[in-house]
Amino acid sequence: YCCLGSYLRDYTHFRESRAGKDFFATCRSPAACCELTLQPLRRFPFDAAIIFSDILVIPQAMGMDVQMVAGKGPTFPEPLKEPEDLLLLQSKVDVNKELDYVFKAITLTRHKLEGKVPLIGFTGAPWTLMTYMIEGGGSTTQSKAKRWLYRHPEASHQLLKMLTDIIVEYLLGQVAAGAQALQVFESHAGCLGPVEFQEFSLPYLRDIARKVKDQLKESGLDVPLIVFAKDGHYGLEDLSQSHYEVVGLDWTVDPRSARERTGGKVSLQGNMDPCALYAPKERISEIVKKMLEGFGTRGYIANLGHGLYPDMDPENVGAFVEAVHTHSRHLLNLK
Repeated sequence: YCCLGSYLRDYTHFRESRAGKDFFATCRSPAACCELTLQPLRRFPFDAAIIFSDILVIPQAMGMDVQMVAGKGPTFPEPLKEPEDLLLLQSKVDVNKELDYVFKAITLTRHKLEGKVPLIGFTGAPWTLMTYMIEGGGSTTQSKAKRWLYRHPEASHQLLKMLTDIIVEYLLGQVAAGAQALQVFESHAGCLGPVEFQEFSLPYLRDIARKVKDQLKESGLDVPLIVFAKDGHYGLEDLSQSHYEVVGLDWTVDPRSARERTGGKVSLQGNMDPCALYAPKERISEIVKKMLEGFGTRGYIANLGHGLYPDMDPENVGAFVEAVHTHSRHLLNLK
């Protein structure tokens, strides 16, 4: 078992460190990103670290203005409205120039980790990035973005292809900078039905994995890839055959069912409901035990099924980590 810090942040320290600072200014500071990546590891015995950054640095690199608005979240003052707006984007992004600050943060953090745990890089998936670029921020329905899929399918594919090409270069740059694994977040998969997922999400997820692996192979490198499609339970079989070593699961998927549906082709990651961390510590331990028993003792990364909420008690995060280590040792008959 491995308790991974992909979605786990010590929000108390995080808020204190970022008080009064612009979010994306923080993202552009390698030193700040390094510190925010290391903070959770000082408090909890995680088995991996994920670089502090944001998925929306890619739209920024393409020339879009993105602001973090208090009480609202990420906001695009001028989102994409019609297909003609694609002409305003930088389709050929110099990733090494525009996203150099992310690469510097990865290199700095990799040195600071001193080999104690591996460092994971990440990106948003094309469909998820597209939703933000069209909706102008968060949305529960993604209706504006889905309007494009139904009214402008060709323009939608054009944008998704642009994003895919940039993402591939971005992930390769992260590996060159020192990332030892890569995760692709399709956070808005659940707003698509199975048919739309097959057309507008899955092909691009596959392209990313295949192209990254092909180019890494030419350099003699083999870096594990993780894909997480939130609420995309209908796509488990396809995702398990999409060139990723690990498929992340949210809390709506039964562990035993996920094992059967993926057929042992991939390792699985997840999938405890983050809200379970509101429970008493004894209850957290019981939930973790049941989760571990459901997944079994091979090819599994213990984690939450999504991110923490700001009002969660860091002590309960510690209880989660302790429970993973305790119960996994027991299941593996280790002292």
